[in-house]
Amino acid sequence: MSMLWTLAWKNIWRNKLRSIVVMVAVALGVFAGVFINALVLGMVDERIGTIIRTEIAHLQVHQPGFADNNDFALRMPNADSLVLVAKGVAHVAGVSKRIVITSMVASAEANTAVKIIGVEPESERKVSNLSSKLIEGKYLDGHDKNRVVIGKKLAEKLKVTLKKKVIITLQDANRMITGGAFRVCGIFETDNNLFDEGNIFVRYADLCQLSALKGTEAHEIAIMLDSSASVAAAKPRLVKAFPGLLVQDWTELSPEAGYLVSAMDQYMFIIMLVILLALCFGIVNTMLMVVLERVHELGMLMAIGMSKSRIFLMIVLETIYLSMTGGLAGIAVAYAVCSHLHRVGLNLYFWKEAYASFGYSSMVYPSANMGMMLTTALMVMAVGMLSALYPAYKALRLNPADAIRVG
Repeated sequence: MSMLWTLAWKNIWRNKLRSIVVMVAVALGVFAGVFINALVLGMVDERIGTIIRTEIAHLQVHQPGFADNNDFALRMPNADSLVLVAKGVAHVAGVSKRIVITSMVASAEANTAVKIIGVEPESERKVSNLSSKLIEGKYLDGHDKNRVVIGKKLAEKLKVTLKKKVIITLQDANRMITGGAFRVCGIFETDNNLFDEGNIFVRYADLCQLSALKGTEAHEIAIMLDSSASVAAAKPRLVKAFPGLLVQDWTELSPEAGYLVSAMDQYMFIIMLVILLALCFGIVNTMLMVVLERVHELGMLMAIGMSKSRIFLMIVLETIYLSMTGGLAGIAVAYAVCSHLHRVGLNLYFWKEAYASFGYSSMVYPSANMGMMLTTALMVMAVGMLSALYPAYKALRLNPADAIRVG
């Protein structure tokens, strides 16, 4: 049996140029598949990171029905006590109460609908990294009144700059239309243009005063955990701690992101399968040429007593050697390239605006894990075996007497 393995290995090098071309083709195909998958996985990881660290946090607590249309009346009256309870739950790293009102903001040049979010700056820093996304000015603090932080896209739309005033108009707790002037103290830019254009941040105390709230109420409680892996453990405890309230994790608050995570394995498998199936036809064509060139030789082997099963196995082994050598080389190169780019990042700045319109960062950190490598190696082996079947079958159909006369 070992002789057959050795013979198959030597046979593929009888025509070095052809074998190298096939191996390089397989290596390039596998490299492309692994790199594309790693790139997409890195983009998804970055998007999920933005959703959790900047937009949503790991968990949020609301009155049932609030998330449907941000109904101002659906408030939690005892928000401070809820915050204390949440802080006592295992794995909770930060808790912030928020007032959330959908209303209008206007400048001297334009006006638009936005989500007005009232936050306590110190608490908010523990559940959101928005303060690190500022490109101009400073974040909210506990002293300066009637300050607002807005996104770069919204600033461009309203045609305002730092220190300019905007007018926030809303319906207060008494159902009266009221408004107030707020000075722009900071401008932020995230990876999501829609978020930048649709959200503004003010101090919790200022928004309570403007909307005639008591200062102990909240529409939303954002909760950041020590890691995303802790969601499964922390959520049931919070649900138990807050009866009558709706506790949702980030996959429920952003269903499209949750779907990306659940469907990523299927996406990667399909991409790799399409590439390998395309390579399969090239390998089949090459091995058919090999069989046709060696008709006389195969006939001689059959004539001296080599069984058809051993002929079949030899052709299969040659095909597997070709595909696996190229496949493993492609995997090794792809892993090295992806590992390097995972450390330094790949800046696709040419498409920054296009990516930002969908909420993705132009700085991508490809993510290739060992599970992906192992799956790819197994798929390459399977494709190699599949590619060998037809050429090996053609070899079995040879008649020794007729084959010896060829050539």
